[in-house]
Parts: sequence; structure tokens; C-alpha cells
Amino acid sequence: EIVQAVVDFMKANYPPNWTYQDFANQFTAEFFDPNHWADVFKSSGAKYVVLTTKHHEGYTMWPSKYSYSWNAMDVGPNRDLVGDVSKAVRAAGLKFGTYHSLFEWFNPLFRADADSGFKTQTYVDTKENPELYELVNTYKPDLIWSDGAGGGSSQYWKSEAFLAWLYNDSPVKDTVVVNDRWGSETDGHHGDYYNYADNYNPGKLMPHKWENAATLMKGSWGYHRNIDLNGIMSPLEILTQLAQTISCGGNILLNVGPTKEGTIIPVLEERLRGLGDWLNVNGEAVYSSHPWTHQNDTTTKGVWYTHKDQDVYAIVLFWPKDNQVELGSVAYNSVNTIQMLGVEGNLDNKASGDHTVVTFPHVSPESLKTAYVLKINTK
Repeated sequence: EIVQAVVDFMKANYPPNWTYQDFANQFTAEFFDPNHWADVFKSSGAKYVVLTTKHHEGYTMWPSKYSYSWNAMDVGPNRDLVGDVSKAVRAAGLKFGTYHSLFEWFNPLFRADADSGFKTQTYVDTKENPELYELVNTYKPDLIWSDGAGGGSSQYWKSEAFLAWLYNDSPVKDTVVVNDRWGSETDGHHGDYYNYADNYNPGKLMPHKWENAATLMKGSWGYHRNIDLNGIMSPLEILTQLAQTISCGGNILLNVGPTKEGTIIPVLEERLRGLGDWLNVNGEAVYSSHPWTHQNDTTTKGVWYTHKDQDVYAIVLFWPKDNQVELGSVAYNSVNTIQMLGVEGNLDNKASGDHTVVTFPHVSPESLKTAYVLKINTK
């Protein structure tokens, strides 16, 4: 049904025989300002940025000599977008990572390898591996976000040899980290951190460092012109994803799809800057925090925990109707003081059996941006 809708739209709005490749000339990026992008990302509270340097269509955002006439220098913007973004992001004090798809939808060499049951590796040897080495040597990323095994194993992709070079001989050998998507069998098994699947949010503590790659545009990883507010995560939905992720030991990577003109639409910029405003108040519950004994509260739904030293942080994703919240996971006899970040003074609290009941302050809940952090100093 969705495919047919796309076919009908193309027939109604584009000339006959229009191909995917024809869209490249419409990708102009004439309003692209990498310094503005970096400012938005910095203001969001992000510590690292991952740029899509090549997605599954094979178009590279840098002038790769292995992607002749199908890169951002030769067709479209006529500029090195990876170079521009990496410089701006690093100048803003952020780490720079490169998303990179292994396989390509339209590449006949990959299709031939796949048709052979991946017994041949022509695409890997002549296109994919040389391109990946070029990317690392040229831009020296702090992080490599690999994707798109396309059914091929890590042996087909020669991932072990690449990673051995990356960690032993590459220009980033002492600093780089990688994810887990290096072959059909590696997800959740091999990597400095694991992504498992897109939008992965297990709701429980994971034994290995992981990342929740979530998109602000529900159901889409790229910008689409007919997007509406219902298709964009609300501030509360973003904070819910954040709280659940960090409570379970993960990082969160929020995807934003720019326009063909190279801009981030205002509503997405607003969401990112709004997240940064919240983190300016509540960031101590997030940065350098660790999962606690309990990830979420045993009594009250919508409460997620982190901790740091002697402090436990309860991220409450609602304002309680009676101004009181019961924390079933916090033993009353373990509490010294409780504060709400962004509000002066200690909060009243009392016992309910072994549980702790906290009275929220008399302030407007709107002033604290939809999620509220209780800092619990423990004995």
C-alpha cells in the first residue's frame, strides 16, 4: 500500500522514467551552514555528532575517488560536506563520528556478489573497503557507525582485517570507537558499543555499553516535505527516551533529517535546543551518571533512576496530581535529603512503609519542561 502510494505520487509529480539518481541534482544544499548545525547540536547538550557519510544508495558526502560522479562534490552541492561538518563540529568542542553503509542498493558489483551467495568479494575489494579506509584516513573520525550488512557476513565484508588495522595502525587507533554492525552475525555481539536494532530501547539494564539510535521524525530517518507535528517526537517523548536509555546504561543518538537545501527545519531545531535547555538544569542526572540498582521505580510508573557517588537521581516524567510521588525503590531510611534540580531548598518527604513519599515544590510545572529530576542524597 505504501509502495503504491509512492508510485502514484511519482507518476503525478515527476516526468516518465525519472530515476532515484535524478534526485541528486536537486540536492543543492545552498543554505547549508555547518557552523549553524554545530551550534544547534552543541546547544542540544550533545557530546558527539554522527554524520551520514554514505547511506544505502551509495552516494558519498565527500569526494571519494571510489564513487566517481556519485558524490557530493561531483553532483549536487559541489562541496565536501563531510569535511565541512567535521571541522565545524570539532571547532564546537564535539566529537565527530561517521555513519557509513557497507552495502549499496544499486551497485551491480554488490548485487553480483550477493547473487553468488557472497562467495565473490569484488564489491568489497574494489569499492567498499578502499572507500572505508579512505574515509578514516581523510577525516580521522572519533567514532565509526557501521550499518547495512545487506546479508553479508563479517567474513564477506573483511571486517576483522579492517578493524585490526583500525585499532593497530590507523591514524585514530588510540581514540576511535565502533558500533556492532560489521556483518550479518555481529549485531549485539561485537563492538565497543552495541546498537542491536534501530530505536532499540530494552527497558532493562544491559551487560554491554549500548546506544539507542532514535529518530525525531517518527517512522522516518530522512526529512519528508509533508511532515506534520504528529510525525515529530514531542519534548516529553524525547525526555522519556532519554530517561529510559540512560537508566539502562545506554547513550542516545537522536536522528535529524535535513532538507535538500541543507537546513534543519525550525521545529526540529526547537526540539534539540529545548532538550539542551532541560539538560542545562538537569544534566547532572545524565552526564557521567551510572545505572542504579533499580532502573525504574517498583511502585510508580514513569520514574527512572541514575546515580552518581552518594546521589540517586529520580527522573519523574510527570507532575503528580496531588503534588506527591511515592518512590517504591528508595528506602526511606536510606535518605538524607531530597532536592528538585532547578529549585532551591530541600523537599519534604515521609515514609510509607519502607517507601519514600516526596512532596513536590509549589512551583509552576511548566517552568521545568515536562520532566522533573529529584536528587536524593543517600546515607
